[in-house]
Amino acid sequence: MKYDCLIVDDEIELANNTCDYLNMFDVKSYVCYSKTEYEEFFKNNSASLILLDINLGDGSGFDICKEIRKDKDIPILFISARNTDDDKIIALTIGGDDYIEKPYSLGVLLAKVKATLKRYGKIESNTYDDGNLKVDYINKKVYVKNNEIKLTSLEYKLLTYLIDNKQRLVTKDELFDNVWNDKYTQDGTLNVHIRKIREQIEEDPNNPKYITTIWKEGYRFDGE
Repeated sequence: MKYDCLIVDDEIELANNTCDYLNMFDVKSYVCYSKTEYEEFFKNNSASLILLDINLGDGSGFDICKEIRKDKDIPILFISARNTDDDKIIALTIGGDDYIEKPYSLGVLLAKVKATLKRYGKIESNTYDDGNLKVDYINKKVYVKNNEIKLTSLEYKLLTYLIDNKQRLVTKDELFDNVWNDKYTQDGTLNVHIRKIREQIEEDPNNPKYITTIWKEGYRFDGE
C-alpha cells in the first residue's frame, strides 16, 4: 500500500492522534511504534514522507535516517522532545528536512507535512482520469466516458485499492487483508466482485484492459 506519511514514534497516544488527524485531512497516514515495525512496513508498503522520532524503544531515529539516505530521497521530518542545538544539527546534517519539537501543534504539523509533500511533488491527486475511466476520490464517484457508473462501496474500495497500487501485482491475500479486512474471505467472493467491476469499466469484460488476472496469485491494474 502507498501512504503519504509514515509516522515512526513510540509515544503511542501521540502517534495515534497525529495519524488520525492527518488522515482526517486527506493525508493518507500510517503509524509504526518501533524500528522493527518500520522495517516490516517497507517490505510491502511505501511512504512519500516520514515523521521520525529520535528515541525509539529498539533503536534510534538517527540510525533510521542514515539507512534511508543510503538509497532513498524520502523527505524526513524529525519529531522529538529533545530540543538541544546539537540534536537539531545532527538531524539536519544526516539528511533530515526539518526538526519539529514536541509538543507540537497538529495544525502546524499538518501544514508542514502538506508543504513538504507539495515541494517534493508527492501529494496524491484527488482523481484518477485516463480520458476513459475517471475516479473522483473526494466524492467517491466513478465515470466511464463521462457517464457515472454505480459500484457498491466494496467494489469502489476494491477498484481504488487496485488503482492506488497500479502496475504491480496485488495478491489475493493483500486484498483480503486491506479491502475486506478478513483474511478468511474466499477466492470465489473476490472473483465475483472483480467480474462485476469489469462489467462496469471494461469495454470487453472477457478481454480486460484495466484489471489483469495474474493466474493463481492476484490482480494488476494496468491503467495509466
